[in-house]
Amino acid sequence: MTEKPALDGNEDRMWLGEAESESQLATVNGPDEADTNDEDRPAWDSKIQYVLAQVGFSVGLGNVWRFPYLCHQNGGGAFMLLYVFLLLVVGVPLFFMELAAGQSIRQGSIGVWKHISPKLAGIGYSSCMVCFYVALYYNVIIAWSLFYMGNSFQYPLPWNQCPIDVTTNDTVSECASSSPTTYFWFRKALNITNSIEESGEFNSIMTVCLVSAWTIVSLAMIKGIKSSAKVMYFSSVFPYVVLFIFLVRGLMLDGAMEGITYMFYPKLEIWGNVQVWRQAATQVFFALGLGYGSVIAYSSYNPVHNNCHRDALMVSGINFMTSVLASLVVFVVLGFRAKNIALRCVTENLGLLSTMTSHSSSQHSSPWFNMTDAGSVSLDEYREWYKYYGSTVGPNITDCSLEKEMNKGVEGTGLAFIAFTEVMALFPASPFWSTLFFLMLLNLGLSTMFGTMQGILTPLMDNFSYLGRHRTLLTVSSCALGFVIGLLFTQRSGNYFVTMFDDYSATLPLVIVVIFETISVAWVYGTDRFLDDIEVMLKWRPPVLYKYLWKYVCLLAMISLMAASLLRMVFKRPTYTAWNQNTASEMTLEYPGWALAMIVMLIVFASLPVPIGYIHSTLKNRGTPNAHSEEGGGREVHRELYTKCSSTDQLDSDSHQVPSEEHDAGPRSTFLPLVHEHYRLLSRQEDDDEQDTGV
Repeated sequence: MTEKPALDGNEDRMWLGEAESESQLATVNGPDEADTNDEDRPAWDSKIQYVLAQVGFSVGLGNVWRFPYLCHQNGGGAFMLLYVFLLLVVGVPLFFMELAAGQSIRQGSIGVWKHISPKLAGIGYSSCMVCFYVALYYNVIIAWSLFYMGNSFQYPLPWNQCPIDVTTNDTVSECASSSPTTYFWFRKALNITNSIEESGEFNSIMTVCLVSAWTIVSLAMIKGIKSSAKVMYFSSVFPYVVLFIFLVRGLMLDGAMEGITYMFYPKLEIWGNVQVWRQAATQVFFALGLGYGSVIAYSSYNPVHNNCHRDALMVSGINFMTSVLASLVVFVVLGFRAKNIALRCVTENLGLLSTMTSHSSSQHSSPWFNMTDAGSVSLDEYREWYKYYGSTVGPNITDCSLEKEMNKGVEGTGLAFIAFTEVMALFPASPFWSTLFFLMLLNLGLSTMFGTMQGILTPLMDNFSYLGRHRTLLTVSSCALGFVIGLLFTQRSGNYFVTMFDDYSATLPLVIVVIFETISVAWVYGTDRFLDDIEVMLKWRPPVLYKYLWKYVCLLAMISLMAASLLRMVFKRPTYTAWNQNTASEMTLEYPGWALAMIVMLIVFASLPVPIGYIHSTLKNRGTPNAHSEEGGGREVHRELYTKCSSTDQLDSDSHQVPSEEHDAGPRSTFLPLVHEHYRLLSRQEDDDEQDTGV
């Protein structure tokens, strides 16, 4: 990759303060020469490989268990409209910006921002730090999926019913007070403690699963994109096959249509809630993988003239449609689950009602349907009777509302490892469906994990030649380090640390990273220059609308999101959901002081590289003689000037002919090589002439 010319203009020099920016103009090559210099850089074998990699990274577990929950809690169809609006005005422009920057400079996140100015290199290091945070806990979720998939090869499924306590020959009380799936998750899988302050010993089974997860990632990444891209053919496509299978199967279930109706019913009043806007913007932000550096890393392996604008629209559209597809599957399944719970409620109540009426002479509140055959009584019939007579039959007879069950929002691990496992236990051939589901989660997690690791490895290999020469050693060492630190999450209290990392380690640092990315492109480098470079790549100029979106709308949106996140952390003390073994129920607890300090440290360590990079570059430049003059020395240092020649001009170094006006233009600062432009060194006389004319 050839060096690019530095930014010109007094203001840019003042801000950047780079001696090399003022003293030299890099050699500018034609496209063939640029390609020759990049021959040693890996490249995608095909466009489909690249698209699958970007889609696999951006479409992750959040599409399956976070987006449906947000729709569920925030107005269904109204939230989707708000999400689409923010996706178009904020998500797509920022995604396009990262794709274009990576493709044009052909470097990882560190190299891209360092290319604009060495003072901005810290942005890339912050991205790497956040990627490492995410990789640590994300692989734990993959380990959980491996554990559940391994337990799916038995019939009946181990979470189908409560176990028996051998000492009392009775059902285990913790399971009887909750549910078989809840008990299996908290006690058998996690063996969780009552709070984060009780660390407990290591969970040996989960430790083995974590070793397996990191081994899979290491083997898939060991040859870079050449090996991971081949895995992507399966890991990116297979989840869609499973989602469609589950959707078709789910539509045949009783309660499916009620679930879909609940999902799409719009509640437009939520648009006036600031928190809903914050949640929608955050989901757009994380759904596209902005700020991680993975988008930049993947696009850096593209040909220079690849249509990255089309890629941005396509990947964003696929991401959104995947979220909608996953939401349909989730609401179909939750509708079936809610219908089953409501019908069980009807059966229990009819049993109590039958007992009560047999001991009572009063018949005025007796239902008009057959109480002895609960299967013949529909939910609507029971609810209609309860509406008129429920108040007369005592507190033991309750309403059985499907809407009430649907209103109980389930997200994250609770959706995947409790709600879905409960439903799959009801399916015929339940081990098949369970294996299919957790294999889908495994592949969703792995495809995102590959992108996350690429966001760490690519920038390091691009910027440190030793690491670039020892790719295999770097990959294996990174995975080994990730496993060692990841042992924190295999303690009995490990789930609480996963929640902490998921909620706080990435959100604020990534928003800060994207804010500085946007400032770098829109205000430091300049949107007009950036659009010029994109025009060279695409052979056409993107709409000028992007200029204003990058400079104002996206930047303002990101700053607002950062402010909202900070205010929420300050005014609402961070909490987590703990499982109490004695009451067999979940409870909300506040983080202890040491945990709050850990949260602050996570955020600070991920954000620090940005100011440290700026300060380091500034101090380094102060020790470098200024390109124009040395203060106190009184000696002027004349920089060499180059002027542009046509390809037919003779590049005679002894010639003192003043160039024509056509070639008097100063050097143009770009990301990309300019096509077939050559430069010759000006003599001192020509240098003076150039300065006299204001060039």
